[in-house]
Amino acid sequence: MDPLRKSSLIFGLFFAGTFIFSIPALPFYDLILHNSGYILEGGFDTRVATGALLEILLAICNIATAIVLFPLVRRVRETVALGYVAVRTVESVMILAGVISLMSVVTLRATAPPQVSPEVLSLAGQMLVAFHDWTFMLGPQFCSGFGNGLLLGYLMYRSGLVPRRMALLGLIGGPLAFLGGVLVLFGVLEQMSVGLFALTAFEIVWELSITFYAIVKGFRPISVAGELAVQH
Repeated sequence: MDPLRKSSLIFGLFFAGTFIFSIPALPFYDLILHNSGYILEGGFDTRVATGALLEILLAICNIATAIVLFPLVRRVRETVALGYVAVRTVESVMILAGVISLMSVVTLRATAPPQVSPEVLSLAGQMLVAFHDWTFMLGPQFCSGFGNGLLLGYLMYRSGLVPRRMALLGLIGGPLAFLGGVLVLFGVLEQMSVGLFALTAFEIVWELSITFYAIVKGFRPISVAGELAVQH
């Protein structure tokens, strides 16, 4: 297989993994996120642990997309390419911090000493869930908007690895998604609201587009990509 096509396929599959592992995790977390008395019920919850495993795999895919892409786009602007790796790494750290907070709730649920009052235990659980909610906002919302949207869009636009009209989706959608995060941060919008989804829609379309393009068609062997393909 051509080296450029191989890199494109690996990138696309890892990017697909970010969807495959992130979306199914939400149903596994449903009870812990929306039941204030969850921590008082007792017992270890394998459903939440399964959701945690999916998000661990999500974090791995996040970082892998940036690492696979770096050799192809570093000649466009190496600082931006490094920035993309850094942002994806920070996003993954945020995701894992959220995983730790929810698994801490599960641990307290299963092993809390009997002398701990239900009120204290419930408050601890709510604090950990609130921590998770903000890692979700500061990670996927801000980092995807800035990283996958603005930085990746710029790298794709300048390199010509994908059609430039497609790359414009990232350059437009990224700042909009970032703006949505800012509005949630200041209480103008609610998390998981229609308004936030509307501001994030372009970013979602961009990420789906580049995923399918990289897997089905492959990166275009022009510009920077063409030079690297010849060298390999």
